[in-house]
Amino acid sequence: MAKKQGGKESVGTPAALPKGYIPTLKKKYKEEIVPALMKEFAFKSVMQVPTLEKIVVNQGVGAAVGDKKLIEVAQNELSTITGQKAILTHSKKDISNFKLRRGMPIGVKVTLRREKMYEFLDRLIAISLPRIRDFKGINDKFDGKGNYTLGVSEQIIFPEIDIDKISKIMGMEITFVTSSEKDEEAYALLRGFGLPFKNIKKNQ
Repeated sequence: MAKKQGGKESVGTPAALPKGYIPTLKKKYKEEIVPALMKEFAFKSVMQVPTLEKIVVNQGVGAAVGDKKLIEVAQNELSTITGQKAILTHSKKDISNFKLRRGMPIGVKVTLRREKMYEFLDRLIAISLPRIRDFKGINDKFDGKGNYTLGVSEQIIFPEIDIDKISKIMGMEITFVTSSEKDEEAYALLRGFGLPFKNIKKNQ
């Protein structure tokens, strides 16, 4: 389980959310998605309806082994994109062929929950994904345990990033962790939020 990340937000991150503010997608979940999923899966209680627990954004920076500044750049960029301070991830073992030593920073990560999670998801769906060249939707391959990972090849799809100031094109993985262990329920949940899957499936 990834831990909730704290710390100050970097300069340039989305503005702090006002106290008492309810994100659009959080409201949509309660008013539209919950009733729809209860009907689709014949749930007898609201407690059975799956929830989106967290979004983990992970960026591997293997090139940082030869250029330590890339880690700092990646950390600042991911903090700007998500609105939350990104933490470093470190190598767990030595790999001599790649000049990699245990404990070296090789990536950055952010774990989003609650309001910040919904706000990031809203921006991802409405603004960032449509900026992908020749975008035709995302695949619908889940992990068999109700979680979904979306691969993004370029950080420049996020409007928070100034394309004129980037030093290197870097991709990332965005993992959606749900409370359900069933892929079909998790798929219906994320579909309800508006994730643009290529193949819209109906529950049988």
